Amino acid sequence: MFNAQKVKTDIINWIRAFFNDYGPGCNAVVGVSGGKDSSVTAALCAEALGSDRVVGVLMPRGEQYDIDFSREVVNRLKIKNCVVNIKDPVDALFASLNAAGLTPSRQALVNTPARIRMSVLYAVAATVNGRVANTCNLSEDWVGYATKFGDGAGDFAPLARVTVAEVRALGRELSLPANIVDKVPEDGLSGKSDEENLGFTYAVLDRYIREGICEDAATKERIDRLREANLHKLRLMPCFEL
Repeated sequence: MFNAQKVKTDIINWIRAFFNDYGPGCNAVVGVSGGKDSSVTAALCAEALGSDRVVGVLMPRGEQYDIDFSREVVNRLKIKNCVVNIKDPVDALFASLNAAGLTPSRQALVNTPARIRMSVLYAVAATVNGRVANTCNLSEDWVGYATKFGDGAGDFAPLARVTVAEVRALGRELSLPANIVDKVPEDGLSGKSDEENLGFTYAVLDRYIREGICEDAATKERIDRLREANLHKLRLMPCFEL
């Protein structure tokens, strides 16, 4: 049985230990999308370090229809924040590819903005003496639902061993509003929800991760296939050894 209160305390202590070891006096830099993962991560960092040591970065691409969720989070947590619009750098990069005679694939169109967002977070971190939070959860990592060197990157990962259902429980324990905790997960880039992209629900995935049970054989096969195909995102880069 998941004990949200205990896990919350454990993660807070873990964040403090990380910063004591790898960033004394540094700030936590969190890309705040307005979804549950980034909101819970920001809240945990604020509890661990104090709101004055957390910097929330809002990164719309042009006009973001749900950016008010992000504003609600940073205002509720009283953390420092800034807005960096990624539309111009994304458009400029794709224009440069086109000028080079390259037509970006659908994968490039979806993944490149995520990598530019991570570049923004590291630029902010370098500016404010920060460490970048990875906001991915266990369920996403299990099937590779993260962009390598995009949202899959970071300096520390508070939620990497916590499933979607457990992140929601942490959000409630942290007194985050239901409209954020229960917001339909989406990447904000593909135009689809996470579950539409994956082809199964997080409830099914979470049960398979925690209990090893997946009653639909086709879904189980798809999860296993995604897991195997995306393990490279979780491992260190292979190196030739002399």
